[in-house]
Parts: sequence; structure tokens; C-alpha cells
Amino acid sequence: MPKYLLRLLCFTMILGALPVIVIGSVSYTIASRDIEQKVRESNLQILHQTQMRVEQVLRSLQLSSIQYVNSPLVLRAMKQPLNSSEFQEIRDLTSGFNNLQAVTSIDQAYLVNLEQDWVVSMRSFGKLGDFSIRDRIGTYLTYTNSLFWVTQNKRSSKESLPVSAGMGEALTEQAPTLISSDNVVSMVFKIPMVPTNVKPKGFLVIDIADAELSSFLSRNPNSGDLYVLDKDQRYFLNDTNYGNKYDLLNKEIQEKVQTTGEAQGFFSAEVEDKPVAVSYRQSPLNGWLYVSVVSLGQITAQSQKIAVVTGVATLIMLLVTGLVAIYGSRRMYSPISRLLQFTKGLDSPLPPAGRRQDEFIYIEERLSTLFSSEKTMREQMKGQHVHLQEFFMTKLLTGKISEEDFRYQGELYDFPTGWSHLGVLMLQIDTLEGTRYEEQDRDLLLFAVNNMVGELLPSEIRFTPVMLDDAQVTVLASELNDEVQLKEWMHTQADWIRERVVTYLNLPVSIGISRAYSSIGATPRAYQESREALQGRVSLGSRIILHYEDIQPRGQMEAALYTQLRMIEDQLASALKQGDEEKTDIYFTQYLGLLADKKLHFSEYPVIMVQLLSRGYQLVQEQGGDVAEVLGEKASMASLLKLSTLDEMTSWFRKRLFQPVIRFWKEQEESQYMNIARRMIRLIEERYDRDLSLEACAEELNFHPVYLSRVFKKEAGVNFTEYLAEYRMEKAKTWLQTTDLKISEIAEKLNYTNPTAFIRTFRKITGTTPGKYREQQR
Repeated sequence: MPKYLLRLLCFTMILGALPVIVIGSVSYTIASRDIEQKVRESNLQILHQTQMRVEQVLRSLQLSSIQYVNSPLVLRAMKQPLNSSEFQEIRDLTSGFNNLQAVTSIDQAYLVNLEQDWVVSMRSFGKLGDFSIRDRIGTYLTYTNSLFWVTQNKRSSKESLPVSAGMGEALTEQAPTLISSDNVVSMVFKIPMVPTNVKPKGFLVIDIADAELSSFLSRNPNSGDLYVLDKDQRYFLNDTNYGNKYDLLNKEIQEKVQTTGEAQGFFSAEVEDKPVAVSYRQSPLNGWLYVSVVSLGQITAQSQKIAVVTGVATLIMLLVTGLVAIYGSRRMYSPISRLLQFTKGLDSPLPPAGRRQDEFIYIEERLSTLFSSEKTMREQMKGQHVHLQEFFMTKLLTGKISEEDFRYQGELYDFPTGWSHLGVLMLQIDTLEGTRYEEQDRDLLLFAVNNMVGELLPSEIRFTPVMLDDAQVTVLASELNDEVQLKEWMHTQADWIRERVVTYLNLPVSIGISRAYSSIGATPRAYQESREALQGRVSLGSRIILHYEDIQPRGQMEAALYTQLRMIEDQLASALKQGDEEKTDIYFTQYLGLLADKKLHFSEYPVIMVQLLSRGYQLVQEQGGDVAEVLGEKASMASLLKLSTLDEMTSWFRKRLFQPVIRFWKEQEESQYMNIARRMIRLIEERYDRDLSLEACAEELNFHPVYLSRVFKKEAGVNFTEYLAEYRMEKAKTWLQTTDLKISEIAEKLNYTNPTAFIRTFRKITGTTPGKYREQQR
């Protein structure tokens, strides 16, 4: 899709969709907040209603109990002792309990007289010690209020009380009765209802099963988990066992009640990593906490319906807005599209592929490109002009352009015109050794020299300078016709170039000059002449300017010279084998001096030097060495042929060939000596008890005895005979220490025919006789 059309469409969509999205989001947020508020208020209302129902029953029971406690019957009974024979009075007291059943179902009721030590319950009569409530009475005495509520844990026990037979069947409690195992809520009255600092005479205790009170709790599923906590944070009035599920939540509720002092509240929390809404109320009657825990997912269930309706309505409005935006955007974009198609038909460069560009910018660029194309093309041609000139000159020097092609194309490159003679100058770097440059700088230096030549020589007298292979080449153009003057003029230009290069780059260079010629087609031949002129450096030295005419014609090498060179080569090879660097240098100097005396043609030097290099390769191969590993890449024949002066060749041979060969031969010789000495020692260890001599070893190892003696002396530090005698004496010491062999027997085992000779040798080496040595060791 075009970029501007996309922008127009996006702007229209945003303009139409933003109000719809904002209105939908705000509507959903407000509706969700209202629903949450309604649910919060509803849960608090349910808690309040539950509390009112429970407390209404408790208050009614409380009022009825107060009437019962203050009745004359109870007041009179609390002042006198009772026994099982006073049947009627006990029956009247239990009848009062039955009247309390009219308010709510009572699990058990006790009238306790502490002074007279009797207890009347709904089912029995007896001493306080015979009832399980005796364990609770001590706790009740610690309470300061005259009326209080107590929640009891589950209990399962039996009360078996002795009751007088006179009570008959009227009191069915004579038989053992099972007390309910459910949790109970106990309402306790001190009798009389006296100040807190006075010990009561008795108690009225009414137990109500929590199952009875739990029936008043709300069973509305929307209210979530509804439960009641007593003052000790214990669950009761609950059908479900919540365990430790809400322990942290209950602590937080208690902290909020104590911190804020408010009896009711609402907050959000997490239970088992699930968000919940918590509502709570505290009863002023007994301090119980009524708690409702509802999942937020349950609260927001109704708001999800609103979200669906709002989302559907928003999507429909967005769809309608999108259709209108697409139609309107295309209508407004149509004039721009026609203008864009027109500019695409212009003859101008296309934008890069894959690039999305604004249409107006694209049209502007196309028109601007069209207006400036001619100027751009001219500048590009101007920037490439120098490279085209160099490319053309390279083809001219290598013979790839004929004289007719040059006449046709030469005018395009602004080459000199009106000349009568031409000449080729070739400049080469003599050496980089001893300069501040490295070998990798050679190409960069030639590039710098090429630029200097272009600046030093006027364009009227030279063609474009170029770099070709390992040289810088310049074709000079002159109007002179005299050969002497022409040669002197070209020499002057070459000398000027060489002087500037030395001054600015401090670089040793030489220049070769071809013969003058008049036909442009002879340029390749003149190029070869300048290169051949430079080869004269081998015999004439470096930092010179050479004319092709000045080079001596090639002569034939005399047979006597070859014989002399061959003799010196043999002496040089012998010195290399012996590792004598001084003799090697002397013979090599004689070799070079002989070549200089004969004044050979420069073309003969590479052949002779290659022969000498081959002799060095043979020396390495004679010792089983690999030429590439021993000498390295810099000692290759290709590296030698790149050298242009005799000084470079001399230095190259000494550093790259002679020194590595001498080092290699020494290493091989040392390794061979160690191997021979090791084999001789092994023969001594194996044949010490036999007749063993240096001649026997020489016959075994296939070497001359004198050579073996010299090698063994060099490696072991002692001569062969001494080492053999010392080894035999070491064996004798071992036998003298560890065996009971006689001295004559030891001498015989060591191949001594005369024990006296053995004793004399032993004393010479150890400083004592064999007998004394044995005594000292034992």
C-alpha cells in the first residue's frame, strides 16, 4: 500500500476509532465499578442480616435467662441445699429450663450452686464433682463480667450421675446420657449478678449447639464463604472446615479492627494466589466477627457480560468506521495517485527496492533527479576520468590497444599531442631493508610514488603515470629529434623523479629508461626495454638510472668459470655441514668475487644463484629434512627471483639459506650422536660379563672405532673403557652387598681372568678393596 495512502487511512481510523474505544472503555470501567460497589454493599447487608438474626435469638435467650435467674424459685433454691429427695423443687427448676426451649433449641442447661455444691441440669441432678462442667467452672470464675458468652471445642463424653430412686421415671436422666459432640456456644450468668470483685454463689450455664445457630447464617451462593470467628479467632457456626485456609486473612481482619476501631469493613486480598473480596462485621454483643470471603471472579462475573456487550458494540462501530475510512481515504488519494503514475514514467533512477517512501517526497526526488541528471553524469564522468586514463595506459603498455585505437580514443583522455618521440621510464624500489618501511608497505609506497610523478611532471610532457606489476611506469613525450639530446632530457626527468622520491620518502629506487621511439605502437616493446634495463642492477648495484643502450650484450659463460664455481660450491657445502659459519662466509665471498671479476651479463645471475640454492636444498634433503619446514616460505625460489640487486641476493643467501641449513645440520648431528651413545651404553649393559671392546661395538653398530670413541666421549663425558670399568664395578658393589659370592667368583662373572686385576681396578675406582668394602657395608 502506498505510504501516504497508509498514513491517510491510519489518521482517519484513529480519528473515528479513538472516541469509540474511549467511550467503550469508560463505560465498562464505570459499570464494573458500580457492580463491585453493589456487591460490596450487598455482602455487608447480608452480614448485617445474619448478625441480626443470630443476635436476636441470643438476646431473646438472654432476656429469658435473666427472668429465670431472678425468679423466686431460683433465688430461693440458691440459698438452701438440695438433695435427690426434694423431687418437686428439682422438677420446678428443670421446668424453667424447658421454658427457655421456647426461644431456641438448647443443647444443655446447668444451674450450679457453688456454696451448696449441687448442680441441676436438664437431664440430671447431682454434686458438682459428678458433672463435666466442673472443669469449666474454674475458667468462668476468671471472667469479670456477670454475663458473657463462651464457645467450646468439640467434646464427646458421658455423664453418669447417681440419682435417688425416689425421683422415679420423671427424670429420665437417671440413665447415662450422651452429650452432643457438636461445638457449643455457652451463655454464662453469675448468680447473683454482682460486682466483679465479689465471688458468685453459682452459675447458670446454657449450651446451644452451633448447628442450631448456624441455621441462621445466610446460604446465598453470591455471598461466598460465610463464617464466624469468636474472640480467640476460632471458627464456629460453620458447616465447612476451612482449616488454615483463612488464617492470614483473619489476622489481617483483626489488625484492621484494632487499628481503625470500626466494627465493619471491606478490602481486597489474595487467598491461595487467588484474588478475593473480604467483608466483615464485629458484633457489639459478644465480639464475634462475621466474615464473608467472595472470589473477585465471582464479583466480576456480571461485569463480564457488560464487557462482552460493550466489546461487540465497539467492534461493530470500529468496522463501520474502518469501511468509511477506507472509502474516504481512497477518494482523497486519487489525485495524488495520478501524479505519482506520471512521475514514474519519467526517465530517472528508481528508488531502492523494498523501500517504502512518502509519495510527495518520492515525486519531489524524481523531479529533482530529472533536473540534475545532466550535472550528475558530468561529475561522475569527471571522477572516473583519471581511472579511465590509467586503465587505457595499462592496456597500451601491455599491447592490448593498437595504434589505430589510440588515435581514435587518445583525444578523449587529453593525452599530449604534437610530440615527435616517446620514451618509457620504469621506477622500482631497490629494497626495503634498512628503511622504516615493511614489506607490506610496498604497494602503498608505489602508489605514493605514482602520485608524485603525476605532480612533478607537467601533463604536456607525459602520459598518465600508472602502476604495473611491481613498478611505476611513465611514458614521456618530447618534441626533440636529436638522439643525444633526447637521451639526456629523459635522464634529467628520471633523475628529478629519483631525487624527489629520496627527499620525501627516503626510499632507495632505480629507474630504467627505454630507447626513444616515434610510433605509439612500439610502446609495449619500449616497456620491456625499460624492465630489462633495470635488471642491470644485479651487476651494477642499486640507486642508479640505467638506459637500455648502456647494457652490455649477453655473453657466454666460460667452462672454466663453471668449474671454479662448482669447486667453491663443494667447499661451501662442506663448511655448512661442519656448521662453520666463518668458513661459510669466506667461501661465499669468494663465490661472489669470482662472479664480479668475470663481469657476467645480468641475465646470468639468476641462473647461477638458483644453482646455489638447489645445492642448499640438497643439503637439507641429505639429512632427511623437509625443505619447506626447515627453510620456510621466505627461502623459496620465487622469493629469490624477486630480488633485483646483488646486495639483496647476498643478504638473502646468508640469512634465509646458510643460517637455517647450519642450524639444521647441527641439530641432526647432535641427535645422531645421542642415538649412537645410547646404543653403545645398551651394549655395555647387555654384554658387561663378556669380552667387550670398542672394536666389537664398531662392528655391531657399523661405524669406525675412532668415530665411535669421539662420539661416546662427547656425549658420556668419559671414554668407552672407563665407562665399561665403572659399570662393572657398580655390579660388583651390588653383589658384594647382597650375595655371599667369593671375590674370585665375582671377578669371573665380570670377565676378569685374574682376580688380582679385578681387585686393582676395584680399588682404583672405589678407593678400597672388595673385601674391606663388603665389611664396611655389613
